[in-house]
Amino acid sequence: MRITGGQARGIPLLLPKGDAVRPATDAMRQAVFSSLAARVEGARFLDLFAGSGAYGLEAFSRGAAGGVFVEKNTRTADFIRQNITAVCKSLGREAAGLQVVTADATHVMPGDAPDLVFIDPPYEIIREVAPKIFAHLDELLASKPDALVVFEMPGEIELAPVGWTCLKRLGKGGRQPTVAVFRASRAAL
Repeated sequence: MRITGGQARGIPLLLPKGDAVRPATDAMRQAVFSSLAARVEGARFLDLFAGSGAYGLEAFSRGAAGGVFVEKNTRTADFIRQNITAVCKSLGREAAGLQVVTADATHVMPGDAPDLVFIDPPYEIIREVAPKIFAHLDELLASKPDALVVFEMPGEIELAPVGWTCLKRLGKGGRQPTVAVFRASRAAL
């Protein structure tokens, strides 16, 4: 698995061995960032259930100002830190704008309101955690009504969180990974 675009393109990302992490595929991340395009430059992000940190680091490689990675597993969070070091070295940028928080992503929404939120939870808990996450995001993103939420899930899952509009769905559907891009409904008013 590698960074697929931006100045750190090609930098490999480290992952813990075993089933602890199900990383977003390179192709899915390319589709997401092609879709986000100009929204990434200068953006602040929040990467929930960060795993390897692939979504946030991809954004950083493509010009995001920085952000926060939230990962519950301490060992996996250490891999994020190693990946941050590798990407920052490649970019010639300091890691000062990047923070790793070891916590449960359903309870912690640290810092200022981000412009982009990446959510890639274990697929088996999506139906349970999605309502909690969107409720927290309602509060966190109140000052940024145009913020986008990028939620990876299997194609057979449909999310329709109250107060949110799905702007687009990327992916082939079925049992394949897909991504839904949401914005708070109040932003459309």
